Amino acid sequence: MRHDQEFLSIPNVIRIAARRFGDAPALVDGAVRLTFRELEERMVQAVRAALALGIGPGDRVGLCAPNCAEWIVAALGIQGAGGVVVPLNTRFKAQEISYILRKSGARSLFAATSFLGTDYIGALRRADPDLPALATAVSLLGPPAEAALGWRDFLDAGAGTAPSAAHAAIDRITPDDLSDVMFTSGTTGHPKGVTLTHGQSLRAYGWMSTEYTFDPADTFLVIPPFFHCFGYKAGWLASLMHGVTVIPMAVFDAGRALRVIAEERVSILLGPPTIFHDLLNHPDRSSYDLSSLRVSMTGGTTVPEALIHAMKKELTFDVVLSAYGLTESSALVTSTRVGDAEETVARTTGRPIPGVEVRITDDTGQDVEPGADGEILVRGYNVTRGYWEDAEATAATIDPDGWLHTGDIGRLDPDGNLAVVDRKKEMFIVGGFNAYPAEIEKLLLGCEAVEQVAVIGVPDERLGEVGCAFVVRRPGAEATDEDVIAWAREHMANFKVPRRVRFVDALPRNASQKVLKHELRALLGEH
Repeated sequence: MRHDQEFLSIPNVIRIAARRFGDAPALVDGAVRLTFRELEERMVQAVRAALALGIGPGDRVGLCAPNCAEWIVAALGIQGAGGVVVPLNTRFKAQEISYILRKSGARSLFAATSFLGTDYIGALRRADPDLPALATAVSLLGPPAEAALGWRDFLDAGAGTAPSAAHAAIDRITPDDLSDVMFTSGTTGHPKGVTLTHGQSLRAYGWMSTEYTFDPADTFLVIPPFFHCFGYKAGWLASLMHGVTVIPMAVFDAGRALRVIAEERVSILLGPPTIFHDLLNHPDRSSYDLSSLRVSMTGGTTVPEALIHAMKKELTFDVVLSAYGLTESSALVTSTRVGDAEETVARTTGRPIPGVEVRITDDTGQDVEPGADGEILVRGYNVTRGYWEDAEATAATIDPDGWLHTGDIGRLDPDGNLAVVDRKKEMFIVGGFNAYPAEIEKLLLGCEAVEQVAVIGVPDERLGEVGCAFVVRRPGAEATDEDVIAWAREHMANFKVPRRVRFVDALPRNASQKVLKHELRALLGEH
């Protein structure tokens, strides 16, 4: 049976897992250690509280916090009440978060008030005091501060709602109901909300975790952030379906990760190549017992074959896989399989997952021959129904025949394995995070010293790629590259911040006034 037909909804996964795995460990987060049975109890408590807060079917609710037990319980509570989670990037600044909350029509917000020195709710109250979501904001981590409710106050508020009401609310959810709206930056410079259903996630990641041999004896240290499908769906959701113990990691630190792997006997670790490079290069790695490591998958950028070898030999992984996806496709389109050659894992992202089709087309929309480059098109159950309240962008991305035009360039080998040869034409990937030049350029134009700007991705040994901004100064401005970078750090998420700034007298443009970014690359000697 397909996992969407078996589980029906994300909260129902927890109820079924509680029956199957009972007192086995489900969630370990510092001093918090919950069995599957206890996790179900926490979820029901959160659903009761969400209902008491007025969250109902279809209501969007923002969720902004690092990886933690509370994030999972809050998401399950919101979804169990019939609500739709809007995950928010903890690297975003208040202006970026405010835009998403307003665009999604979020009626409430669950957020950390103390994470790396940031109080998201307090920052939002200063940046956008009339933001509707702030009326019922809940402090997920940290003191209540400027939130309407603290986390404990929120949970206690559900005491007057019967557990039966919570179970009835979960029973009403169907696989076709929206589970989340995942905002992803677009080439227009404005984030777009990708709508995804319970069934899409359950079917895709139920298959993935089965293929990847997830087992109740496993423990998964989840490093990719929960605001992304990599940490949320390929992470804790995939794990809990199979009885795997989840250990959230709020901030990646290679030394701490090595310690947790050894102490908790971690067996599953998925993430971008950066994570594995840092683990391999840590000076104290040899002092930790890493023999429990068993399954890994890496993606988000090119994976050197030497890294695959090192992951197996030095980090002791038995299974190392690679995959490809984008948020609009539930973040899963192709994957290598257990038993594939290391060369296949390193040079391709594998074959389409069951129920999904992939085509490679030329500029006229015609299929190309195997081995030839073209745009990657995807069709299947995993493709979003569309962007939230943006019919124009949806129509521009998904054609009438249901094909998702990814904008990525790839090729298929004779065995049907997909190699992604060029990420979206201008997008670049910083440590596993998609960075879109148009969005960064739009933000940089808010800097007083910047008259015009164009951003490209350039290679970086550790992060894969970073941004390089070509800036035309405003008349009379004397800003340095350090000044522009410092301004950017204050006004945008850190992965968007250009690491390099080049000042130019003018940006090269064609007759249509489009910036010729290949000429900018030539200025750097990068092709």
